[in-house]
Amino acid sequence: MKGFISTRQHPFTSILLLTAFVIAGFFVGMFLSMVLVKVLFGYGMVEMQQLLQNPTDNPEGRQALLVYQGVTMLCGFALGALAFIKFNKGDVGEYLSPKSQVPFNALLLSAVLIILIMPANSWLIEWNVNLQLPSFLREMEAGMKAKEEQLKVLTEYLTKFDTIGSLLFGMLIIAVLPAICEELLFRGVLQQELIRWFKNPHVGILLASFIFGAIHFQFYGLFPRMALGMVLGYLYYWSKNIWVPILGHFMNNGFTLLFLYLHQQGAVDVKIESTEAMPWYWSLGSVVISGLVLYVLHKGYNQVTHPAVNEDRF
Repeated sequence: MKGFISTRQHPFTSILLLTAFVIAGFFVGMFLSMVLVKVLFGYGMVEMQQLLQNPTDNPEGRQALLVYQGVTMLCGFALGALAFIKFNKGDVGEYLSPKSQVPFNALLLSAVLIILIMPANSWLIEWNVNLQLPSFLREMEAGMKAKEEQLKVLTEYLTKFDTIGSLLFGMLIIAVLPAICEELLFRGVLQQELIRWFKNPHVGILLASFIFGAIHFQFYGLFPRMALGMVLGYLYYWSKNIWVPILGHFMNNGFTLLFLYLHQQGAVDVKIESTEAMPWYWSLGSVVISGLVLYVLHKGYNQVTHPAVNEDRF
């Protein structure tokens, strides 16, 4: 089934249309989330605004904020992207996963890769956190650092888990939903349209990864997120199956949340949220092993026989 909108439109037009669907989805999501929060927790619009501005003043509002965040993201990113595909392309499954079968060993190795690159990415995290802008941008730098600190407080507030139940709920909102929603939008649609626009997969993956990093509005976490986005982007480009980057994204978020919980419970000493780089030999080993795994995955995905696909989209 074809979409209602011409597939011959320029990718830039498609991206504008995608943006419109996402914005509309966010408006729907904010309305639905406010209704849910009111029904479930009794918070009205004024209370939610106060909670968003000063989350730590109300520890019992954590669940309400998670529901608000989850519903808004689901409607904005996921439903916005799916609506765009349905109206613009027609067949959602064919568009997102033209190669419907992925070997289990390749899928598993793709997920493990995300864990293997963490020591190497820790170096990038430390470098990005300590990055200083030129003196004429000091005012902007101060503003970004203040925003960074505000978001750090909010993140710590949302990821404080007292029970297994709170951890599982956090996993759903902070690991499962972002993995699905963000991959549908940034890899499933935006990356494809950028590749179609520039007719160069490397440029498309780089630009989609930059937008993926920038949309979090945390400059001092931009480059590590870009690196993760590029790994997920190449995994998607090679596998042509959306579940590969979704699983990888979930592994990144889920592994981090699990270690946060274990650290909070005193079960491990590792501070997974630390911005300090791991020892150089860990980072170097991570680079070497991750590079080998990427090579194996590249070869493996290319050797798998699948039904013919329209390569113009990739």
